[in-house]
Amino acid sequence: MNRLIVIAGPTAVGKSALALRLAQQLDGEIISGDSMCVYRGLDIGTAKPSVSEQKLVPHHLIDIRQPTEPFSVVDFQQLAAAAIDEVNRRGKLPILVGGTGLYIQALLEGYQFSPTPITTLRDDAESTDTLYERLNECDPLTAGRIHPNDRKRILRALEVITTENQPLSTDKAAQLQYDCLAFGLTMDRQTLYHRIDQRVDQMVEQGLLAEIDAILTQGLTANATALQAIGYKEFIAAIQNNLPLEMAVEQVKMASRRYAKRQLTWFRRMSYLEWIELDATSTMDMALDLILRRVAERYAIK
Repeated sequence: MNRLIVIAGPTAVGKSALALRLAQQLDGEIISGDSMCVYRGLDIGTAKPSVSEQKLVPHHLIDIRQPTEPFSVVDFQQLAAAAIDEVNRRGKLPILVGGTGLYIQALLEGYQFSPTPITTLRDDAESTDTLYERLNECDPLTAGRIHPNDRKRILRALEVITTENQPLSTDKAAQLQYDCLAFGLTMDRQTLYHRIDQRVDQMVEQGLLAEIDAILTQGLTANATALQAIGYKEFIAAIQNNLPLEMAVEQVKMASRRYAKRQLTWFRRMSYLEWIELDATSTMDMALDLILRRVAERYAIK
């Protein structure tokens, strides 16, 4: 069984920085578990690892799609599994890092999806509101972890209910597909929210609006999958409706905080995650040391 380290958690908690240090220590390679980092040109708003960071450690599943191209959880499962296999074959240690809960859980637990994406079967049949109401009736816990407007993930959750005859939130012993050490990062809610607010301000300073302008010149419409990422859709709406920049910034901060809350709710259901609380007494250095000890114990790596 292939080895795999997983670092999951909410946005802005420090996953990427920790994964980079871990990969350098273990001569590992990073596999992105972020649904939006696959898109070329979506760099600032997705907090994508920089070019210099990607030169330090090999990264996989980053910049593999044009913003005009679709990308699904099934695509992620296939490409991530292939990358994990390839990294293991070379004797390296793959490190999956990200915050897209459905993608990570589907990969680790081997969810089976229908060959034809359910989105193409039902797109014209029912409204997103109706689908969300149906999911809320069948699986209220999962519904609470998905944004009511996130049609794609609502459909995928309904598909799991249909194909596996049980909801995503069913308590069951997960059958992991890998020899896996999985960690969840968290911290005090107010500290996390402060980090999120700081990150949004930094994104604006780094040129997020110019990045959005460049993407829109490619002919994408506002409802394109790539532009549903938090930070992009809010600023696009602000541009189209002539809203003040300050209002858009606050909307992005609010949406990011809500997303972080949903991420934590999702990951808390994954009972095999070992949680690491980052605070004044438990620093990133201590988290790194803990993971290195677990790796040495599990894989006999020094």
